[in-house]
Amino acid sequence: MAKILIIRFSSIGDIVLASPVFRCVKKQLPEAEVHLVTKASFRIVTESNPYIDKFFYLENDLDELIEELKKENYDHVVDLHRNFRSGKIRSALKKDSLVIDKLSAEKFLLTKFNIDIMPNRHITQRSLDTVAPLGVIDDGEGLDYFIPEKDILKNNDLPTSHLAGYIGIVIGASYETKKMPVHKLQELCRKIEHPIILIGGKEDAAAGVAIASIDDVKIYNACGKFNLNESADLVRQSKLVISHDTGLQYIACAFNKPLLAIWGATSPDLDVEPYYGSRFLQQLAKPIYENIRVKISCQPCSKYGQRKCPLEHFNCMEKQDIDALVYKVHQRLGK
Repeated sequence: MAKILIIRFSSIGDIVLASPVFRCVKKQLPEAEVHLVTKASFRIVTESNPYIDKFFYLENDLDELIEELKKENYDHVVDLHRNFRSGKIRSALKKDSLVIDKLSAEKFLLTKFNIDIMPNRHITQRSLDTVAPLGVIDDGEGLDYFIPEKDILKNNDLPTSHLAGYIGIVIGASYETKKMPVHKLQELCRKIEHPIILIGGKEDAAAGVAIASIDDVKIYNACGKFNLNESADLVRQSKLVISHDTGLQYIACAFNKPLLAIWGATSPDLDVEPYYGSRFLQQLAKPIYENIRVKISCQPCSKYGQRKCPLEHFNCMEKQDIDALVYKVHQRLGK
């Protein structure tokens, strides 16, 4: 029986985008034992995944983690992260290794000089390419996200006014340049004629309060009130999701939700656009998602986002056409 270690340290979105690898390896190599190593902070993202047999979580001591991994005597190591730490693990284990191509040079040229030589091969597909030597192929089933029963929301967790259906707006992101400013989100929510739930973490709670203050009946601020899995369930129950480039965007894809993806400092041109399974897409008469972005020469300016606009104008978000976005929302809702 083969024993396979998969390395993917971060982030929430990247782990979700890698989820087809876990599933395809486990289902197509049923005798294999699949282990995953990631950061301890992402335990909640991974621990309910039925395709992973054993988890290892990096706290602070990489050397201690490596000693634990050595005891497993792996046959293959699949490195979907490719950084110093994952390289150190591969070097220490001295096993057959399959390593993703991160396209660092191509991303540098795109973000620094607006030279696009990206291969137009989605990061999820490139992750699956990494395990192709094991005989694993894409099953077309898209992304996975598993919510444990204890985190499934009940009706009394939400306002009665929103139980008949709502739009989920994910207002957070890891960096400021990936988020629309509060005044733009206020304008968006003011003009949408439908119940709205604002979704985000504790760090987004204050922004959520400011946005919801324009209409606290139509808009429910859920930011900071639920854990990640519960927030994922808010996404799952949404009629439509509007999201910045963040983990919950890809969780929306995992639940096959209609999605308007808003891009600022980052870009789908980095081969990280919303991802749905080919089997699901073949059943649709029209696209389920749309990338919303301002086409300007300085976008994208970063692979991950930045704390502030390097040119100080933030046009990628400040020039978002809110009326056009609202039109798309109402069009999708049949208004």
